[in-house]
Amino acid sequence: MNAYADLVFVGGTVVTVDAGFSLASALAVRGGVISAVGERAEVEARVGPGTRVVDLRGGTLLPGINDSHLHGCAFGMATPPMSVDVGHPAVSSLAEVADAVRAAVGRVPGGRWVTGHGWDTGYLAECADDPARLPSRHDLDAVSPDHPVVLYSFSGHATWVNSRALELIGLGRDTVVPGVVVDGAGEPTGLLHEGAQALVQNALPPLSEQERTDAIRSALGALARLGVTSYTEPGLGPGGEGIMRGALGTGTLDVYRRLLADGELTARVGVLLLPTGMAGGAEEFARGLGEFDPGTTDPRRLAIHGVKIFGDGIVPNRTAWMHEPYLGGGCGSLCVGGESDAERIAGIGAMIRHAHAAGHQIGVHVTGDRAIDTVADAFAAAQAERPRDDARHYVIHGDFLTAHSMKVLAAHGFGVNMNPTIKWTVADLEEEFVGARRAGYAWPYRDALDAGVRVASGSDAPVTAPDWRQGLATMMLRESKAAGRVSGPEQRIGLAEALRTYTIDAAWQDFADGWKGSLEVGKAADLCVLDGDLLTADPHDIPGMPVVLTVMDGRIVHDVLRD
Repeated sequence: MNAYADLVFVGGTVVTVDAGFSLASALAVRGGVISAVGERAEVEARVGPGTRVVDLRGGTLLPGINDSHLHGCAFGMATPPMSVDVGHPAVSSLAEVADAVRAAVGRVPGGRWVTGHGWDTGYLAECADDPARLPSRHDLDAVSPDHPVVLYSFSGHATWVNSRALELIGLGRDTVVPGVVVDGAGEPTGLLHEGAQALVQNALPPLSEQERTDAIRSALGALARLGVTSYTEPGLGPGGEGIMRGALGTGTLDVYRRLLADGELTARVGVLLLPTGMAGGAEEFARGLGEFDPGTTDPRRLAIHGVKIFGDGIVPNRTAWMHEPYLGGGCGSLCVGGESDAERIAGIGAMIRHAHAAGHQIGVHVTGDRAIDTVADAFAAAQAERPRDDARHYVIHGDFLTAHSMKVLAAHGFGVNMNPTIKWTVADLEEEFVGARRAGYAWPYRDALDAGVRVASGSDAPVTAPDWRQGLATMMLRESKAAGRVSGPEQRIGLAEALRTYTIDAAWQDFADGWKGSLEVGKAADLCVLDGDLLTADPHDIPGMPVVLTVMDGRIVHDVLRD
């Protein structure tokens, strides 16, 4: 047997993202793993009759990108043709949302649901001009009196429906449900927040197996074009049956297993199990986790890493639990079941203890500083009660991570999963809720790294597009999407640090940093090629640098260079 390579890359910069962030000029792949990294002459010795030699043309070879928080099925569902695009820049006003819905109504048979994704009041002119003006059922009724309409916000924490939808789900003046927004007369406005969104989800027809399959295939194609070779589905299970027509439900995991068996997974997928939804209690969580059988998976292609818990909401809904009040009052709360803060703290602590004792990695959606402190302390308490080696629990989002939480996470080898593209998207908007000081601090990358916390980055797609290039630029610049203003310059980090959050440290979150996440001999051949020199690029130009080749496990899954 010869030692010739399947692929050899020359003519550019190989950014290994190893411990020393060393650079090379060539790399070879054989049998799905990296077989050589070094100088061109050394690596070219491995070129044989069947070797494809890839000329990087001055470009940059990187480890495959690991988007460590991305709802793959939901991302596929939330993009055309499966959904109406009502996000920025497709629409810029409530009137344009109505126009998009009117067009969709003309394509959908009578009485069928019209679904859209992506609206954000910060980018709808009427709402931006008057913060008291919120989307309403009346904005949609004229263009869709007979078709029920459901439009999901970009964050996934609010849903906007029309009057026909309210009729179908039985919501009226006499319905009292937390999270249902009402007007001065007590009538539902058509906005549903947090757990109340389940009311409309339960009225929608569940996703078919074919719809799930089409959505995941669409997502995989988009991710391959972006150089993403791994991602985490952060929550699939019984708790997801009422979220986005069950996109986060158990049926989605079944489809992933089938695509794996058929050889169609062009990215590695890690999964957190979701025993309960956004407002579940400790007993429901324990029961759901005990009864849920995730079935057969593959540790390197489709792996179950742990469990997901919802801790609180988000700042734009005033549902993140904060130490200091929001502008205008209120501090939010934990979203787990319970009538008081004490009961809710006890509930989330019980969930964390149960999952920890069962041997699971735990990822907790938590954004407010008070909620983050609560979760970090609960992680530490669970570890003290039942010590485990290398549990790798982590805070998901961690918008307002505190010095206390950073100290606790670092001391126990726990991590945080941050979202730079969300920072880019909401930086200006958040000032309306928490003021300029706190909004600037949100997603404190610099402080977290300096405190010794392991930090991974994810897009939370479909909340934001899974564009890691914009993520790099945002971590380096801290500029906002809407105004281009700098938000929290003291939290900027450098390119090498930012790139690690999408590669080797994201692999750490997956318990996979020993075999993926950097370009070293013996590691998986997951690769991403950028057109241009990333190391010398102006950060403002990074989002526009094309991804021209993507390799997963030695297999080319996106190729512009050969076109």
